[in-house]
Amino acid sequence: MSVRALAAALIFSLLHGGAAAADAAPRVLRYAFPIAETGFDPAQISDLYSRTVMAGIIETPLAFDFLARPFKLKPNTAAEMPQISADFRTFTFRIKPGIYFADDPAFRGRKRELVAEDYVYSLKRHYDPRWNSPNLYRLEAAKILGLSELRQQVLKDKKPFPYGQEVEGLRALDRYTFQVRLAEPSPRFHQDVMTDAGNFGALAREVVEAYGEKIMEHPVGTGPFRLAEWRRSSRIVLERNPGYREVFYDEEAPADDARSQAIAAQLKGRRMPMLDRVEIAIIEESQPRWLSFLNEQTDLMERLPNEFAPVVIPNDKLAPNLAKRGISMDRAPMVDITLAALFNQDNPVVGGYTPEKVALRRAIALAYNSEQEIRLVRKAQAVPAQTAVAPLAFGYNPALKTSMSDHDPARARALLDLYGYVDRDGDGWRDRPDGSALVLEYATQPDQASRQLAELWEKSMKAVGLKIVFKVAKWPENLKASRAGKLMMWGVAWSATTPDADTFLALAYGPNKGGANHARFALPAFDALYDKQKVLPDGPERERVIAEASKLMVAYVPYKLSCHRIATDLMQPWVLGFRRNPFVREFYKFLDVDPALRAKEAK
Repeated sequence: MSVRALAAALIFSLLHGGAAAADAAPRVLRYAFPIAETGFDPAQISDLYSRTVMAGIIETPLAFDFLARPFKLKPNTAAEMPQISADFRTFTFRIKPGIYFADDPAFRGRKRELVAEDYVYSLKRHYDPRWNSPNLYRLEAAKILGLSELRQQVLKDKKPFPYGQEVEGLRALDRYTFQVRLAEPSPRFHQDVMTDAGNFGALAREVVEAYGEKIMEHPVGTGPFRLAEWRRSSRIVLERNPGYREVFYDEEAPADDARSQAIAAQLKGRRMPMLDRVEIAIIEESQPRWLSFLNEQTDLMERLPNEFAPVVIPNDKLAPNLAKRGISMDRAPMVDITLAALFNQDNPVVGGYTPEKVALRRAIALAYNSEQEIRLVRKAQAVPAQTAVAPLAFGYNPALKTSMSDHDPARARALLDLYGYVDRDGDGWRDRPDGSALVLEYATQPDQASRQLAELWEKSMKAVGLKIVFKVAKWPENLKASRAGKLMMWGVAWSATTPDADTFLALAYGPNKGGANHARFALPAFDALYDKQKVLPDGPERERVIAEASKLMVAYVPYKLSCHRIATDLMQPWVLGFRRNPFVREFYKFLDVDPALRAKEAK
């Protein structure tokens, strides 16, 4: 090479070497959970955060298109959409050949292909009493032929679950085909179960048997990522699965959504995942979580904390100082319900179906100020709930108004007086009708938002003469206690996995005690309506049944329903492709991070 050529090469290197190095840098997305995960076994988890991680590791046959609106199902590991019998009782899934699990010592050096039997095994695990699955209720509701009976036999005999025993309702027809047969019609079984990777994705039997009771620490799937690091309640790192099959970005953007259209055009044809790593910190307090984003220590602010909304998004528009930095926002309704309180129906104070017990819960619901929760605590980032069914879900009625959104302390006091909840000993607090002390015990968490809600509860109850005390614990601890029926009252949110009312009605379905039904509510009239709507295809008749069931939830008040939240997500300028899809947990699968732009902005 001549001296002139060497000089030119040196100059080019000096001018462009930094950009080349940035392009070669790992593409890393950093963001934070506000609540700690519980673990990573689909048969044992039910919380949103653990499921968000799992959805990037394991896979279901079907998935929702990331950008399509209205929401649209499409094949994922399945070769095509399932064959569904005319009576909605038989669902046949064919899996694509050539999909492989991530390498793991459990496979002893073998390249392990995903086969139909893996889905059969993974669904059976929820029936195995060993794992105490909190999601069993979703499969029990579908009434898969033979599996409930097999579970009962295992419980009776106290023997290990016989995974090799074939049952009529769940079997592999060949290497790549499995079939689910149901006792009753279930028009949405494929949508409700076969899209939820966080709970019903495929694990290999060898992996579960290799890790046993430690399977929560060793998830191995066929998805785009694998677990690289886990420090419980502190840090989670996912890294690209090098064995992930060829999948290319091909999402369908609505014609009337310019931003989604631009994302689809920019990323179309890119091989996924585009990210090399996803680094998740657990930052429970909202101020340090916000500061980490503001200081560019995180790339995505998923769900802006409510208290910062007036400054960050005044009038629901991004503040000019943030827009100048290239930060962008995505704002969308969440398909969820906030349960300001669940009332444990097995609790002798707030539970029960007699008129005085129902009156107590109604009075508490009327006394609680949901309007102040929305305005003061959530900073107007929510809309009042009339029933449990959320916007964007089938069965939601935007014109309906119920007493659930009322704040009426006078009516609450009148109800309490009428049913004998009066101050009998002169201490200033109402007592129970039998004269014993009436003390409400509310479970809560130590974070700032929970403290604000506790203050609102105390103020609301004091206004009608009800004494309330607070039991503080970490969220996973409260979740465990609630599932076991050990809490009197607790406030929590419930998010849908599919755009359907069934997710919300399941909160009050009697057989779901210990699962979705944290209130442990059991009302035959409600259960009959739930069972009826479940087998009906979508249409006016099903809408009518959903409305009747929703009204019973309002009348008996197993939950004080408060609001449906609105999420605002913020992205640094180097984050590409984000749009909120409430039914795609593994959103990070569809994102990219531009290292060159990140490096440029950092200067």
